Amino acid sequence: MLITKGISVGKLIKWTGHHIIWLSLFMGAIASLYYFDIISLSIPWLPVSVIGTAVAFYVGFKNNQAYDRMWEARKIWGGIVNDSRAWGMMVDGYITNLFTQQNKSESELHSIKQRLIYRHIGWLYAHRSQLLVATPWEHISQSGPIGKTAEFYQKKFGIGLIDDEITRTELKLFLPEDEHDRLVGHVNTATQIINEQSRDLTSLREQNLIDDFRHTQMEDVLRTFYTLQGKNERIKKFPLPRQYANMSRYFVAIFIILLPFSMIPELIQLSNWGVWLAVPIAALIGWIYVMMEIVGDYSENPFQGMANDIPMMALCRVIEIDLREMLGETDLPPKVEAKNGVLM
Repeated sequence: MLITKGISVGKLIKWTGHHIIWLSLFMGAIASLYYFDIISLSIPWLPVSVIGTAVAFYVGFKNNQAYDRMWEARKIWGGIVNDSRAWGMMVDGYITNLFTQQNKSESELHSIKQRLIYRHIGWLYAHRSQLLVATPWEHISQSGPIGKTAEFYQKKFGIGLIDDEITRTELKLFLPEDEHDRLVGHVNTATQIINEQSRDLTSLREQNLIDDFRHTQMEDVLRTFYTLQGKNERIKKFPLPRQYANMSRYFVAIFIILLPFSMIPELIQLSNWGVWLAVPIAALIGWIYVMMEIVGDYSENPFQGMANDIPMMALCRVIEIDLREMLGETDLPPKVEAKNGVLM
């Protein structure tokens, strides 16, 4: 997640400079053809402007849908934060000797609470890791320049910024060794961790450490985790329909190709140097359309490990700190801080 209030001109040029270059070269090549009287084609501005307006509406629709996907993902993670705190509260308040016939010691109760809370923290990081597995339609999975560019962005402006911090939160830190080895072998480890929590609650009910009402309430919280996990997986595994996502590129390309054949003849009528004035103007217009397309293209997948992602690592760490404080722990991991203006 980008957290800077604005984007500096330097960063903007660094991220989009190659688009400025190829647009300027393209517009300059067309202008040269007009300047040396190699072509005299003049497309009226009206049809080109109609195409440009239609493309703007289409790209705007796509960007709106991309933003909806990102905002929905953020709301889902907000629900994970809230329900995780509720889970910690229930574990801390519900597991007592109130209903037992043979009381457990405080250390035994604390061990049970720690096991349930640590397992939940493990679920958070397992779920995050699974969401970062690339899908076929994400940029990192593409061949050629798109894939290489995505790899660069991931390393410099994405998950590469927190590689050293990820090692602090490996799943084996929060699960018993035998349980870890058993659960990581499943296709969906996060799902099995929640199921393990349910089995643990059943065992606690059999020991009368919780009554039926508390057992039901805690199972309901686990069900909400499944619901939230499923919503995230839906966004991850169901892309923005490709007919919408891909056609906009062709529409933008058609508009950019037609643009100089209308813009340059118009400005030639102003003066002899009007042909060269058309180059930066047409390149600027083309750049705006290209950037509108790219903003939506990189926003439609909020779990692909880049700067525009939902800051899952930071949210997981916030939850971890809150839950471990509920256990009375003081040796806590540091919060995830933004690096290079990006919070992951």
